[in-house]
Amino acid sequence: QVQLVESGGGSVQSGDSLRLSCDASGLNINYFMLAWFRQAPEREREFVARIRGSGDPTWYADSVKDRFTISVDIDKRSVDLRMTSLKSDDTAVYYCAAGLLRGWETGIFPREYKYWGQGTQVTVSV
Repeated sequence: QVQLVESGGGSVQSGDSLRLSCDASGLNINYFMLAWFRQAPEREREFVARIRGSGDPTWYADSVKDRFTISVDIDKRSVDLRMTSLKSDDTAVYYCAAGLLRGWETGIFPREYKYWGQGTQVTVSV
């Protein structure tokens, strides 16, 4: 049984940093694309960052580039998202996802991922 469990969310001030973690079980992350998505109230789920379970390459949404860093720890079976210089626009529920992407898939669309965590809330106050 595949499980993705996020942790590390919370309420912070604008400009602060936060680190999210996603612990994966029931799958060999070496073969998967791992990603973080987020969803704000009344908005669609949007791509944040992705990384291959075996490591690089990484890809980021323009809105978080140079502020967020995604990384994978194969031994711990976890994928982290380090967030710096947080803004109020970053407020959302953040989801971890894992999928076996086909060659033409980019990894930036929710439909490309089979497994999802339950989400963790990040709230950034001005």
